[in-house]
Amino acid sequence: MELQLRSIAKSYRVGNKTTEIVRDISLDVASQQFVSIIGPSGSGKSTLLHMIGGLTLPTSGTILINGQDVTGKRGLISYMPQNDSLFPWRTVMDNIILSQELAGISKSSARERAAMWLDRVGLSMFASAYPDQLSGGMRQRVSMLRTFLSPRELMCLDEPFAALDALTRLDMQQVLLRIWEETKRSALMITHSIEEALFLSDQVYVLGGNPTTVTSIFEVPFGRPREASITSEERFVRLKSRVYESLRRDANHSSQASVKMSP
Repeated sequence: MELQLRSIAKSYRVGNKTTEIVRDISLDVASQQFVSIIGPSGSGKSTLLHMIGGLTLPTSGTILINGQDVTGKRGLISYMPQNDSLFPWRTVMDNIILSQELAGISKSSARERAAMWLDRVGLSMFASAYPDQLSGGMRQRVSMLRTFLSPRELMCLDEPFAALDALTRLDMQQVLLRIWEETKRSALMITHSIEEALFLSDQVYVLGGNPTTVTSIFEVPFGRPREASITSEERFVRLKSRVYESLRRDANHSSQASVKMSP
């Protein structure tokens, strides 16, 4: 599944004041491609995902899936939020199959598929457990499987590991990468971590400015499958430094512009 954003802009009006959040953002996710977006807090990254999911409309611009205009339409993507958003009254198994149930897939078929993946990520013994019986990392694995097992071919992930400690986050990145490399779903992820973006992605978009625009696009040259050891290689460190410099430069320009605009 292919995603295209074309000249997306979003403004909010409060009282007599209109604030432009994002301006003229164009972005592509090719079929079976993993793309990440990084940028400062408040730059409209989550707003972009909300527009892709049809939860809010862009002020202008077009959202295309497989070449069809889907601007404002819902139910076309699978979504993994920052928190796990598991239903406390449903078991691990029942949480995982929820997206398949909503798509009309029979419970027996959904459970059979979910059981296979639960075993793959080491959670088969917790199928009948409830969310409050799981650790944070385990809950995120459940949330991830629910997203991957959705019949929707385009996944949007909104900082899915931001609340996890460093070791658990690294483990979850490797689980995500392993599952993605087997299923090759088209994926768009928001993250604040440059290292996470480069480790997982084929392409990284950097957002910056005020209002937010695409300031840089980085192609990630590392082959697949990838191992965690790549993050310590010199070529990875060099690319990470380039992305950091792009973010820092854009942040400096934004702060200078804000000073000039101040009364």
